[in-house]
Amino acid sequence: MIVRVATEIAADRLFDYAVPGALADRIRVGQRVRVPFGRRTVDAYVVETAEAPEAAAGRAPDAARQGELFLGPDGGVEAACGGLKPVLEIADDVPFLSPALLALARWMAEYYCAPFELTLRCTLPAAVRDSGMRAKEQLYVEPVSGAVPGLTPRQAELLDGLRRVGGGWLQALTREFACTPQTLKALAEKGGAVLAPRQVRRNPLANRKVLPTRPLPLAGEQADALAAIDALAAGEAPRPLLLFGVTGSGKTEVYLQAIAGLLARGRGAIVLVPEIALTPQTVQRFAARFGDRIAVLHSALSDGERFDEWHRIRTGEATVVVGPRSAVFAPVRDLGLIVVDEEHEPSYKQDEAPRYNARDVAVMRGHLEGCAVVLGTATPAMETWQNVRRGKYAVARLTQRVAGRPMPRVQVVDMRLETAAAGHVRIFSQALLEALRVRLERGEQSILFLNRRGYSNSLVCPSCGEAAACDACSVSFTYHQADTCLRCHICGAWKPVPSACPACGDPAFRYAGFGTQRVEQALHKCFPQARVLRMDADVTARKHSHDELLAKFKGGRADILIGTQMIAKGLDFPNVTLVGVLSADLSLHMPDFRAGERTYQLLAQVSGRAGRAELPGEVYVQTFSPEHPAVRAAAADEGFEPFAAQELREREEGPYPPFAHLVCLTFKGESEERVRFCAEACVADLRRLAPALAVSEACPAPLARAKGLFRYQVLLRAATTRAATRPLREALRQRPAPADVAVAVDVDALSIF
Repeated sequence: MIVRVATEIAADRLFDYAVPGALADRIRVGQRVRVPFGRRTVDAYVVETAEAPEAAAGRAPDAARQGELFLGPDGGVEAACGGLKPVLEIADDVPFLSPALLALARWMAEYYCAPFELTLRCTLPAAVRDSGMRAKEQLYVEPVSGAVPGLTPRQAELLDGLRRVGGGWLQALTREFACTPQTLKALAEKGGAVLAPRQVRRNPLANRKVLPTRPLPLAGEQADALAAIDALAAGEAPRPLLLFGVTGSGKTEVYLQAIAGLLARGRGAIVLVPEIALTPQTVQRFAARFGDRIAVLHSALSDGERFDEWHRIRTGEATVVVGPRSAVFAPVRDLGLIVVDEEHEPSYKQDEAPRYNARDVAVMRGHLEGCAVVLGTATPAMETWQNVRRGKYAVARLTQRVAGRPMPRVQVVDMRLETAAAGHVRIFSQALLEALRVRLERGEQSILFLNRRGYSNSLVCPSCGEAAACDACSVSFTYHQADTCLRCHICGAWKPVPSACPACGDPAFRYAGFGTQRVEQALHKCFPQARVLRMDADVTARKHSHDELLAKFKGGRADILIGTQMIAKGLDFPNVTLVGVLSADLSLHMPDFRAGERTYQLLAQVSGRAGRAELPGEVYVQTFSPEHPAVRAAAADEGFEPFAAQELREREEGPYPPFAHLVCLTFKGESEERVRFCAEACVADLRRLAPALAVSEACPAPLARAKGLFRYQVLLRAATTRAATRPLREALRQRPAPADVAVAVDVDALSIF
């Protein structure tokens, strides 16, 4: 028998190895094995089995040393059955990868124009790929039954205590019985107990109190949505379903009851959330319903926690997985449902190779596994909405909030008038300040949203106009008052605030713009009595910081929560009756055809945080563009469908997604001249290979320099991704980029920055 394996080395090819007779009965597709590779021994994953080596003319002769093929003396390709190197060992009899996950990795490699090894690596957390990682073990003490002669009075007392509690972990028992480990070991030596190592789970939910909940009664639209999901899950080739529900309409309860039905039939589920900040609240709700059958997968877990959670899923101990985009690859047994909550969120798109979109990967995995896929949102992505219009996706609508609660009242505040009245740009309008004062008097909570962290977005000299800029990136430094330094939000570089302008020597620097830190300071001045929390990337780097901040706010220990986009969606706080959007224009005037869509989604989502319980909600949107269609639509009760119709008409004229597929090529290097030359050469090659393909000119990226590297971009548009990626692969094969120029390929790009 011969196996074809993928190694950790991104050679974008499979290698053939012989299977020794002792392993032939145990070898399975998807297993991790150890194989010789050159002078090393490496981990690899069995992708397929065969009876003879693959023979293909033109393969590199050095592949023979790895066991794939060799070139015969006459230059022809010969099967190297006798010369194949053997598989050395099998890491685990239970396959690490199912056939469906292997097929998914192959599809991703083809679709996203990425090496197969990279897409395969996505399916396995780094802690699982690390062959040195092991399950944690601790000593467990178990009492024996019957009489035990020769015990001291203290040992007899300990034995009685052990029998009463039924045994336990050594360290925990030493605290409970106020003794040392040696005392319990001495008891075991006399035959009173058995000490043996046992695996102990590194549980990410260990310190969290979860109270069980029961299913809630469903309203008519919720019951219809649940029936639609159940029908799809029972079908052989289910279509993806868009659960199109306004904020606060009870989408999560529909998910919970759909998953409960699947669990009763012995099937599993995956629930994706767009932000780690949403994971604690989502996990709380699912763990309260399903208990220990829940597993959590996200980047904030320790390696040990991630290792244990993944293996609980693989063995079938955990059947419901909750996490951000990488959880789409969880090895759930008999997968019956994938839920993509807030499916429109750009954070589902990975920003490094392979640049996959977890929403689209979920749809493809559902197709491969024959399971239902539910995309839930109040503000669908244009691609998803167009798939509904074409009939590719089914749709279920939730048009009313739970218990008939009203949607929040949205007021658009024209900041041009506020600025004219005050003579300068204000952080808070008078209307928003008054609304905050009223909430503080009533004991209600408020959320203020600003998608810019830091104190000030730039430090500007009033004399010469010089702005403090990062030396390695084409952006200005952001001033952070907390540590009184200038920080670059692209590369992370920082430096102290200069005492004078480096260009003209004027010491009178001026802080331009404002971020979340400055908003927090201004709130303390306006409302000294208010308890204020800030939630952004600067205060959530520590593990469990998301959980702690959200728990503090939900518990009523703060009056106002200030935050960036991590607080804009999915969170449910019953006492929040006011939401203020401090600058709705930040994403509105970006040089991106998606700017209007993103602004509408962000405003509609953050507005939905208000009035989710008995108390009515109110939203103030501060903007310098009150007449923009995205702002008007977000303030209207029936805003999405008219906005989507207009947006799609404009995109079709382009054509832009969803009427075309967009591929963004980014060339990066230290020499601007070499980067520009490579980008221009690629444009020429693509136009020669595919004259019908829409290829832009090579031009500097909107962020022309980042982390010391110059950046040029080329945009491709085609009716299908294959029409763009096939000539692209050929162009890169014919003219590979030099070692000092990197090429990033982003298929179905969501951002050109």
